Amino acid sequence: MELKREHFGRTPAGKEIDLFTLTNSRGLSLKVMNLGCTIVSLSMPDRRGRAEEITLGYDTLQEYLEGRFYFGALIGRFANRIAAGRFTLDGRTCTLACNEGGRHHLHGGEQGFDRRLWQAEEERLPGPPKEAAVVFSYVSPDGEEGYPGDLRVTARYSLSEDNELSFAYRAESSRPTPVNLTNHSYYNLAGTGSGDVLGHTLQLNCPAYLPVNDTLIPTGEVREVTGTPMDFTAAKPIGRDMHAVPGGYDHCFVLAPAEEKPTFAARLHEEQSGRGMEVYTTKPAIQLYTGNFLDNVRGSGGRVFARHGGVCLETEFFPDAPNRPEFPSAVLNPGEVYAHRTVQRFFWD
Repeated sequence: MELKREHFGRTPAGKEIDLFTLTNSRGLSLKVMNLGCTIVSLSMPDRRGRAEEITLGYDTLQEYLEGRFYFGALIGRFANRIAAGRFTLDGRTCTLACNEGGRHHLHGGEQGFDRRLWQAEEERLPGPPKEAAVVFSYVSPDGEEGYPGDLRVTARYSLSEDNELSFAYRAESSRPTPVNLTNHSYYNLAGTGSGDVLGHTLQLNCPAYLPVNDTLIPTGEVREVTGTPMDFTAAKPIGRDMHAVPGGYDHCFVLAPAEEKPTFAARLHEEQSGRGMEVYTTKPAIQLYTGNFLDNVRGSGGRVFARHGGVCLETEFFPDAPNRPEFPSAVLNPGEVYAHRTVQRFFWD
């Protein structure tokens, strides 16, 4: 395992941004920066040993500062949407930014965790290294983006010799507050900029999903996937039933009940390259997003990311959970610990 740290750029406020590169002996290489705990690059071999970039991103810090697609970023305090940008907790109404077309709160607000500078430390373990890790930390003050409580957060990113990329999240709060952390990487296992992902095969360990209204807010119903275009319980091409899903997939799928350790959530595979990825998590749900709002974005290496040019598999709590008492609670109370882990296991066949 190799782990190195280098300068990536400087913010307009003069803050230095570092880039960490984690590389294993099997050819998997991860680059992540401490602005937003953002995955800048993930390169992996195909079945013939040819390494290519498989995540959507940019080449420069300035492009990330100007970007609007959350490429590779850690999302928080609350991933996904909160209806009308408000919720009531302990008798107090909290007002958040409606940063999605002025209608709803999305991905933590105008300056969510993806826009924050995190402290970062390399983790070096004694003995022959089987993994390399970077631990990011941030204290979100009471009232930031409208959320209550001081929230202390750590996010540990690790890459192993077994081709496992692991995200371990931990948080504690001084007041009750919603917490829903995820990573927002877009994957194209054929190689970024190579076209759309509609031919990738996908399996989701999800017997149900959350129907949404025309502004992508859950209706409150939990519906079985059987007999619907949402049924990925058996692997199928992502695009096979998309004609019946206006706009494409941007839906929360309910996972089979998890244990304390990460359990199987999803399997993504691209036949031509042989590249694949399995997802394991302790979270209760996963958001399938098929890059519906990508519009020929110019990204890393001059590649163009067209509509459906990447797929996100965001492990999470249910969208709009703070306003839906019938959903599993996403509230973290003082004295409790938010501790969740998601593992992405990469392979080629």
